[in-house]
Amino acid sequence: MYKYILKTVFDFLFALVGLLVLSPIFLLVTFSLMLANSGKPFFFQSRPGKNERIFKVIKFKTMNDKKDAGGNLLPDAERLTGVGKFVRKTSLDEIPQLINVLKGDMSLVGPRPLLVRYLPMYNDFQKQRHIVKPGITGWAQVNGRNAISWEEKFKLDVWYVKHQSFMLDLKILFKTVYKVIKSEGINTQGQATTKPFTGTKV
Repeated sequence: MYKYILKTVFDFLFALVGLLVLSPIFLLVTFSLMLANSGKPFFFQSRPGKNERIFKVIKFKTMNDKKDAGGNLLPDAERLTGVGKFVRKTSLDEIPQLINVLKGDMSLVGPRPLLVRYLPMYNDFQKQRHIVKPGITGWAQVNGRNAISWEEKFKLDVWYVKHQSFMLDLKILFKTVYKVIKSEGINTQGQATTKPFTGTKV
């Protein structure tokens, strides 16, 4: 009953309360990123959700759009702004995804929504991560986040899909707060973002 009905109700209520409580921070970060990113505080990107349905994820824009002489975007680490680095380190960039939760695209807890271009690369086991709604945080995020391999992440995602419950979600939410405070596993060493997924070696 929880994962089919109550989880959706809790997601909506907690997301609504979360946005109201965090609204001062939301407005402050929005204004700061508008100054840092030439008036563009938000980042929108297509991501696969439940049953691989595509939706637009909303995040704070932590990187600018600077390009090299050839018109190509500079590496992530070079485009990460000062305020963007702070926003990412404190995980404040995830706050706008509460809007995705209100819209029903996402859940508070679930496998993280990844890039659309990864869809053809998943094997049958990994595809199971799309049986449920993606989440702002998840079992993989509190067990290594960007510091573990893609294969490990997918195993943790599928484990969550098969074991989701109210108590597990509550545990993940509490562990997420702890991880954010300690800034654990946010980026892989020497990178602004984790390495791209290139498929699973057979």
